Amino acid sequence: MITRADIERREERELAGYAMKSKDSLGRKHREEEHPYRSVYQRDKDRIIHSTAFRRLEYKTQVFVNHEGDYYRTRLTHTMEVAQISRCVARVLNLNEDLAEAIALAHDLGHTPFGHSGEEALSELMRDHGGFEHNLHGLRVVDVLEKRYPGFPGLNLSWELRESVAKHNASASTISEFNPEQNSLLEAQVVEKADSIAYDNHDLDDSLKAGLITEDDLGNVELWRYASESVEKKWNGLDKESKKAQTIIFLINLEVTDLVENTQRRLESLGIQSARDVRECKEVIAQFSPELAEQKGGLQKFLNEKVYCHYRVVRMSDKAKRFIEELFKVYVANPGQLPPEFQRWAKEAGLYQGVCDYIAGMTDRYAQDEYMKLFYPYERV
Repeated sequence: MITRADIERREERELAGYAMKSKDSLGRKHREEEHPYRSVYQRDKDRIIHSTAFRRLEYKTQVFVNHEGDYYRTRLTHTMEVAQISRCVARVLNLNEDLAEAIALAHDLGHTPFGHSGEEALSELMRDHGGFEHNLHGLRVVDVLEKRYPGFPGLNLSWELRESVAKHNASASTISEFNPEQNSLLEAQVVEKADSIAYDNHDLDDSLKAGLITEDDLGNVELWRYASESVEKKWNGLDKESKKAQTIIFLINLEVTDLVENTQRRLESLGIQSARDVRECKEVIAQFSPELAEQKGGLQKFLNEKVYCHYRVVRMSDKAKRFIEELFKVYVANPGQLPPEFQRWAKEAGLYQGVCDYIAGMTDRYAQDEYMKLFYPYERV
């Protein structure tokens, strides 16, 4: 039988010096006894998976809204892809795989319905009322909004997990609790890069499937061209769908391999020996090589111009913002239209914050249903 103490001893014995060990955690905000058979980060991971916010990711937009097709990625499938890549990189670099996976599973819990367009709408609406940013809202979700335990609000996750959620993409630069002057843990840095690998490649895949772009359009993108030619050499005569799938697989493998090898070189050149060294380093350690970073930049520029600015995506984005704006204004004008539990919450948290919390937690289809109930005269309310 393996106990928590056995897991902690195994981490101390087998993980790299610069990995974050469970026994060194700064603990939880609310005092509670740790589990006898799970490490602190294993328990974090399980709490995230069983949370309401995690389940809602199934019906939250990545790029394509849920009703547009069953094939396209959602926030949940994106999160699963990020977790898979993060585990792989953490394992190869001998980091704390449990912590990396937990961070990946939590990194998008604060996302609104309708992806970044929903976030932009709430950010504007909350500009004079505390603001809105999805990573910081993710911290609010795990600290306050989840209601599962009688002894404390939120999920009571470890300090390291909470810090990593808040600091994802440097969001927590002003939160003193998380030492803004210190670098993120290496596990958190790996998740940030895994996030980039995942969305680059699944946005390509989904956009090709949706017909927003073609493989001919991608002919001028250096990274795609290299991957496509490499697949053609290895698998001459593949049908179109198989070649596309193999090209995406090749790209993911290329980016993951480059990240692992370049990060290992940087660990050695920067003399990183401990988790404290990671914290005190003035540079982000987990990085792609300069060559791949430049090629990746070209791919992202293409996606921005041809996918994220495609008229169909822009139309849906603009429509989503209108949904969010109108719902927000109606609830603020008459909070009696909120469900009873959120009427109570708006009194406790403040009207604007309560309405923001309610809307940010919605799935795409729930937001659409609410819009129809409030604005379509023949819809049942």
